Amino acid sequence: MKKNKKTLLFGIGNCGRADDGLGWAFLDKIKPHLPNNYDFEYRYQLQVEDAELATQYQTVIFIDAHKNFFEKGFVWEACNPKATDSFTSHELEPQSVLYLTDTIYNKQPKAFILGITGENFCLALGLSESAEINLLHALDFFNEKILNLVN
Repeated sequence: MKKNKKTLLFGIGNCGRADDGLGWAFLDKIKPHLPNNYDFEYRYQLQVEDAELATQYQTVIFIDAHKNFFEKGFVWEACNPKATDSFTSHELEPQSVLYLTDTIYNKQPKAFILGITGENFCLALGLSESAEINLLHALDFFNEKILNLVN
C-alpha cells in the first residue's frame, strides 16, 4: 500500500493589518477542501522552531502576502534553502527555515512559496478589494494545479 505523502501549509501574516492577512485568509478558504494528508499552521512570522516541524513533511508550502505586483495576482515558485547572516531567531524567511531544516536535521522537503499581491498593509481588519481578487486567483490555481501535483 502506498504511503500518503504529507504536505504542510504555512499561512504567514497578520489579519489585523489588512492585506497582510492573505496567508491566513488563504488557509481559511482552502482548509475545508484539503485532503487528509495536508496539515496547516498559522504564523505571524516564521521562527527557528518551524525548521523542526518542516522535517515531518515531504512538501512544505509557504503562503504569504507580497507588496510586489504579480500579473496573475500571485506567484508560485520553488523555495530553496539559503543561509542568512541574521542574528535573530525571529522573523525568518522561508529559505532560512529550509536551510535550518537541512543543516540541523539533514532533511530536505520539497518547498514552494505562494506569494499573493496585497496593497493595503495598514492597521485594519479585512482585505482590500484587489487582495480579495488576487486571493481568489491563487485559490483557483492551487485547487486546479497544485493539489494534484503534491499528492
